[in-house]
Amino acid sequence: MQENTGAATGIPGDADVTDDFGLAGVPDAFQRLWTPHRMAYIKGGQDQFKNKDDCPFCVGPTRSDEESLIVYRGRTCYVVLNLFPYNPGHLLICPYRHVPDYTDITVEETAEFAELTQTAMRVLRKVSNPSGFNLGMNQGVTGGAGIAAHLHQHVVPRWGGDGNFFPIIAQTKAITQTLDEVRKLVAEAWPGESNAE
Repeated sequence: MQENTGAATGIPGDADVTDDFGLAGVPDAFQRLWTPHRMAYIKGGQDQFKNKDDCPFCVGPTRSDEESLIVYRGRTCYVVLNLFPYNPGHLLICPYRHVPDYTDITVEETAEFAELTQTAMRVLRKVSNPSGFNLGMNQGVTGGAGIAAHLHQHVVPRWGGDGNFFPIIAQTKAITQTLDEVRKLVAEAWPGESNAE
């Protein structure tokens, strides 16, 4: 078999753009998606907040809504914008109590947790008209929780075509509004008293 050098066509061939250095391993059918930015989670990032004193979900409610990106404060739980949103309007529902697991919250907390999730979806539909949602709780470090010590549920609005190559190729997420703008829109649309101030 003749090696493709591309000399005849003027277009570089495989041999022109690769070297003969081989790595150990057997080729398989899997493609690899290299995500070195996730190393922070692997090297202890998930365990960085172990107690109430340094937990952002415990410290957040002690600050102003604007500073902590809180859109609504309930009796037992509150709603906050994700500081690193997957999409604009990515909300987190958090109990005030520092508990790690869904089975740790009381019946009253569970009811408000669910009610705030439903309200978050209604408000996001009103202000940004998503065509779908991702709802989820990552439980424990091995379950993928970024902050495993404090329970929180993600409410992520979704639109057709909102996933693209930017996060994979350029490690960049295109967000169309500032967090402050999104917080104000959601807080103003939240039913009941205005939380925008």
